[in-house]
Amino acid sequence: MPDGPRYKDDFYAWTQYQAEVLRTLPTTDDRFDREHLAEEIEDLGKTERDAVRSQVRRILLHFLKLAYSPARDPRSDWMGSIDDARAEIEDKLTATVRRDIEETLPRLYTTTRKRISRDLETYGERDAVQSLTAECPYTVDQILAEDWYPELDPETAPRAIGCANGDNT
Repeated sequence: MPDGPRYKDDFYAWTQYQAEVLRTLPTTDDRFDREHLAEEIEDLGKTERDAVRSQVRRILLHFLKLAYSPARDPRSDWMGSIDDARAEIEDKLTATVRRDIEETLPRLYTTTRKRISRDLETYGERDAVQSLTAECPYTVDQILAEDWYPELDPETAPRAIGCANGDNT
């Protein structure tokens, strides 16, 4: 049984470890392209990690719409998109990828906040844009929780409803 992370337990950690081991194996055979093979193995793991990051950004985007946009009609669609993203994450989430999400959540939120700001501005929800928090108001547990969704923020809802008239975002 090999040392290090197990393939079935933590695919991302396994790929990173296998690439490291491959690079340290002694070889004199010039036919073996060790460095590129190690990079390809690492990239397989990074693809999984990046797919989870993408779904986290998708969830954050819809969390912010639910919390700050007064639009009523698309709310169930936003929740459905959150559910789909959570299902995608569930298929790929490992302990190592979860730690990565915990570490990168502030950066993921910042990029998502920029996107939602543009979306809200497009639909005339400027007061909602002004109310967005600079730091991520959600935890990884909330992002991953099966049936948790943020409520419309009562602080921003009255002002935003007056200017948005229920437009979709």
